[in-house]
Amino acid sequence: VGMNDTDMQYLRGVKNTCQNMMEIGILSTLLLLKETISLSTSILTDSDSFQDVTVKIERPTYQKPFLGGFKNTITGVEFHNAGSQTIPKKRPEKGIQLFCRETQTVFEKNKPQQTRNTTSTQMTKIGVYVSNVTDKLVIPGKYLTAEEYHKRRLEAVIVLQKYFRCWLAINVVQNLRKEKRLRLAWEAQEELQRKKEKEEKLRREHERRLNPKTKDDFELLYHALELWRQEETERINRTFTGAERKAAFCGLLEQEVQLIASIGKHKLNADEENQQKAILRFLDKCAQPKRWRAYDGKVTEMDTQYTLRARELFEIYCSISMNDIPKEERIDVLLTLRRTVKEHECKLTQEIVELIDREVDLMSREVKECNLEGLRKRICTLFLQYIKTPKFNPEVARILKVPPDPLKLYKNVNFCHGCESYLPSNEFPVPANSCTIGRCRLCCKLDNEARRREAFLKYKLILENLRKSEADYQDDAKIVFLVQHEDLQYMIENIWGCQSALSACSDLYDLVMVRWDKQHEWSPWNTILLTKDEADAHLKLCSLEKAYEEAFIHRINHKHIRAKYYYAQIPAMASFLHRKTSTNPKFLQNNRTDMPFQM
Repeated sequence: VGMNDTDMQYLRGVKNTCQNMMEIGILSTLLLLKETISLSTSILTDSDSFQDVTVKIERPTYQKPFLGGFKNTITGVEFHNAGSQTIPKKRPEKGIQLFCRETQTVFEKNKPQQTRNTTSTQMTKIGVYVSNVTDKLVIPGKYLTAEEYHKRRLEAVIVLQKYFRCWLAINVVQNLRKEKRLRLAWEAQEELQRKKEKEEKLRREHERRLNPKTKDDFELLYHALELWRQEETERINRTFTGAERKAAFCGLLEQEVQLIASIGKHKLNADEENQQKAILRFLDKCAQPKRWRAYDGKVTEMDTQYTLRARELFEIYCSISMNDIPKEERIDVLLTLRRTVKEHECKLTQEIVELIDREVDLMSREVKECNLEGLRKRICTLFLQYIKTPKFNPEVARILKVPPDPLKLYKNVNFCHGCESYLPSNEFPVPANSCTIGRCRLCCKLDNEARRREAFLKYKLILENLRKSEADYQDDAKIVFLVQHEDLQYMIENIWGCQSALSACSDLYDLVMVRWDKQHEWSPWNTILLTKDEADAHLKLCSLEKAYEEAFIHRINHKHIRAKYYYAQIPAMASFLHRKTSTNPKFLQNNRTDMPFQM
């Protein structure tokens, strides 16, 4: 109503456009299924004509960014801002890597600027009054020349340096006092530690003499007995004469016999206790699993059927060796032992089974425990013999000193001229200066207890520490493992005089032997006897000529020459001696100059 032709044409275009928009909205859902969709639509060309046009819609190959939007708070409908469907045009590559300006480092500089501010001053004149209450009166001072200015600055710098150097000196003095205090505290602690170690050593020696258990303990006892006998002999010779002297010697002999008998009783008890400990160590060694070290340092353990068998027998032996256990548990242990030994039929197992049945029968008759001790010891002894048989316990074959095959004994057996027995070679002590095999270890031990009564514990400890220190060098040292404690005793007593080369300390428990020149392996002609603290300081030296005086070095070289003359008579040492001297002509010259010395 009231519309002309132009308005009607406009309405038709709007209608067609709305229809096209609805079609596009319907087809937009198909974009998810197909990348390119072709559709046709009609557009108004003239006043009353339309033309069909094909429109292609391409699905974007990239995710459109979220450009924001808004949400209707009443209906909850979300509206997103639309983005262009046009794929952005890529810039042509120039072959040069480019960076945008935002990634570059920007150096900013703030420079304030001040505009001109025109000011003026007002002076008092006719018709104008200016107050002078706030005015200041400026009086010119003394003129300071450049020379005076620099002189004043120099004096001020000297004052500052004086106080600064005073502060540095105070700090140095405080540090020195602190170091001195720490040093004194450390020395006091070390002295206290040495005192405690000495007291502990004396207490341990006293305990070892009261309750001897090892061979070294009995060596100390016999050595103390010999020292006491020598002191008493000197006192008798100095005090008595004639018949009184003979009577005093007879009394001394009786006392010595009593002391030897008392030592013998202690020895029997210690041997019995040590024998039981040795049996347990032997069985535990058989039951240990196989171990080997991998390339990464980890230790791998593996149990075999033989080690499991040895462990089972070890547990049974520990069970039957226990005392004061209930009757029911004892019967269970005996029955377990009976089943174990009946796996093999022989005379030994039959005897063990008979003894087990006898003990079970006596226990059922309420026989006292004290009357069963002998029977139980027989069972333990026979079962130990059963364990040591390789046929019943294969793992024990690699630990037994006596091999199962008797033919193997003929290859490494020597004759002892003392006890007239054939023993393996490891039972004979062979010093470095020995050319033949003499008496066995047991005969040497008996001879020492009966005659000389010397204690070798101190020399054994020195040799053990020396071998440990040489093993830490890892330079394939050999001579130190050829030397025995008898050879070391000769060196310490006859060459080094049983005292430190520096401080003359004579406590053998505090003395150690180290290399004189740490660049070469230890040998009797490359060693020095020092205390533990002196040895630690000696091994830290870089140059012996700068650290020691020439007279001290000459004295040490003289001791080395004496040791070289002594060990030159030993065939085992001669090869090392010639090898050493052939590589050191200066040492040969020193030997020729000191040849007049005689042992």
